Amino acid sequence: GVLGLRFAPVLGDRRLLALHERRGRREPLVWDPETGEQREIWLRDSGEITADWYDDGRSLLLVRASRGRTYLHHYDLPGGRMSPIDTPHGVIDAATPRPDGSVEYSWSSGAHPPVIRSTNGHIVVSHGGPTAPLSVPVEDLDVEGPGGRIHALVSRPERGSGPFPTVFLLHGGPTSQDDDSFVPQVGAWVDHGFAVVRINYRGSTGYGSAWRDALVGEVGHIELADVAAVRTTMIERGVADPGRLVLAGASWGGYLTLLGLGTQPGMWAAGIATVPIADHLATYREETEALRAYHRALLGGSPEEQPERYARCSPITYVDRVDAPVLILAGENDPRCPIGQIETYVSRLAERDHPHEVYRYDAGHGSLVVSERITQMSAQLDFARKHITPER
Repeated sequence: GVLGLRFAPVLGDRRLLALHERRGRREPLVWDPETGEQREIWLRDSGEITADWYDDGRSLLLVRASRGRTYLHHYDLPGGRMSPIDTPHGVIDAATPRPDGSVEYSWSSGAHPPVIRSTNGHIVVSHGGPTAPLSVPVEDLDVEGPGGRIHALVSRPERGSGPFPTVFLLHGGPTSQDDDSFVPQVGAWVDHGFAVVRINYRGSTGYGSAWRDALVGEVGHIELADVAAVRTTMIERGVADPGRLVLAGASWGGYLTLLGLGTQPGMWAAGIATVPIADHLATYREETEALRAYHRALLGGSPEEQPERYARCSPITYVDRVDAPVLILAGENDPRCPIGQIETYVSRLAERDHPHEVYRYDAGHGSLVVSERITQMSAQLDFARKHITPER
């Protein structure tokens, strides 16, 4: 792939800063579209890289994301010299060079709420209201999976030594990733006595192009194979209690939750699916053309071309095998995961009197209203506590 970022900030300078994937990951290059000259910037260190110009057009700010953390580097174009920029351990969501040569960046970690810092040592922006409470540091976990080494992030309660009731919280996307940034939902689970495991399964970004593009055809089953491998390791290490495991996620993570409850019965004590895909075929019929194109790319064609694959990868195919109680949260006007296909899935649960709850809200694919998000988090905590005892 090739992605254009920004033209040089100097008047009359034709150079374009872009990203390429010639070596199996995103790396920057500087390209003059008139002369055709290209200059690739290569880092020995692992991870995905993006970049931005300094104001003089003579230097680049390189932003490297590796294993859920972010690192900054200064690159001098005339001399080809690269030097690291000291920043705290965690995740940088955005970084911008300033005219004085400093860099301002938005930073957080699993334990510390977001703040906007500067490399000159100052806090740039601090809101006047109360700050979020601190949470727990994130621990790294590496597991050998069926498709290669899987990186997971673990947050565990400060009290007790385990095994803990554990939430396997699956990210959406699928081309996204979990990292060491501050996530209030994770803090809420930990505060209520649950360990949280977040898995960068195959299809996640941040681990190279091949890992990101590994979802070919058998979507859902590929990711859940990685989840199962991490689950086994967490139980073997005494962190997760095998009888008190919650599978949860939103969007693509919600889809994986419903699919996992049906294809891995007995592995999960409860499931919480937020704005999920329950039926690929029904979703395809209702979604926008852009999302249909993405569906065709993931599943190798349209429902007419791949009917068996659409069925095999759909949670509704396995709904009668679900044996854990289910909570589904759904937006009334969701264009990505339409409410109709969720209603059909819920009706199948109701036909056999399977324990389930549905929380519907008046919005689309998620809500930006803080009070609504708090209510949804409360509903998830109440559901989990109803079916899983935090302490034994």
